[in-house]
Amino acid sequence: MIPDSQLHRFFHKKESAEDYLAIRVEELRQQLGQRDAGQLAARIGVTLMPIDGGRNAFELVVWGREIRIELPEFAFYDVETGQLLSVFDQAMLAYYLVGTDGMPLTGQWISFTDLQDGKFYTQAFQGYTGGELAKLVGDDIGKLGTAAEQIGGIQVAFGDAAFAFQPLPNVAMLVTCWLGDEDFPSSYRVLFDANLNNHIPTEAAAILGSGLTRRLKKSFNSL
Repeated sequence: MIPDSQLHRFFHKKESAEDYLAIRVEELRQQLGQRDAGQLAARIGVTLMPIDGGRNAFELVVWGREIRIELPEFAFYDVETGQLLSVFDQAMLAYYLVGTDGMPLTGQWISFTDLQDGKFYTQAFQGYTGGELAKLVGDDIGKLGTAAEQIGGIQVAFGDAAFAFQPLPNVAMLVTCWLGDEDFPSSYRVLFDANLNNHIPTEAAAILGSGLTRRLKKSFNSL
């Protein structure tokens, strides 16, 4: 079981989560430094590229952006801007590199409850993902669709409206809506492809849910 001392940070203060994740990124980098770089690149389907000083790097797409990972320090840069990623995105990527076994997408959607130990944190996860989207969007699924497509979402047939996202190779998420009526309000949920724990642990799924919700809110508010 994942200790409360880890996951609770994602469900409370952002500053607490950032402090914790900065530590986790360094721990995960140490683990990655002990891996064979060629085997790691092969597992995630990328090619090692020589860079300055006899070092190597590889690139992959994260949230629709080209990201460069420089070895052996495992520094994560946005290729377009040259800037380091946010601590949240660094952590997500570090978790992925440590944990992925390369399993392809299944096309089957599961809830946070279905993830390893996820049932203990489902209420909190729903509160800051689906609950936040319900307050923001209400019944305006047309505007939600526009916001989702602006950040790379693809409409799929699920619920009354749904949009799929692929934040990492072989990692997929779904935001879905069930419209309400005079008795019940509209509800929203964030789901994951059933292969998720083959790539990242449940605590990293909390980061993904938070990140997707933030991106949707920013896009929605810009319309």
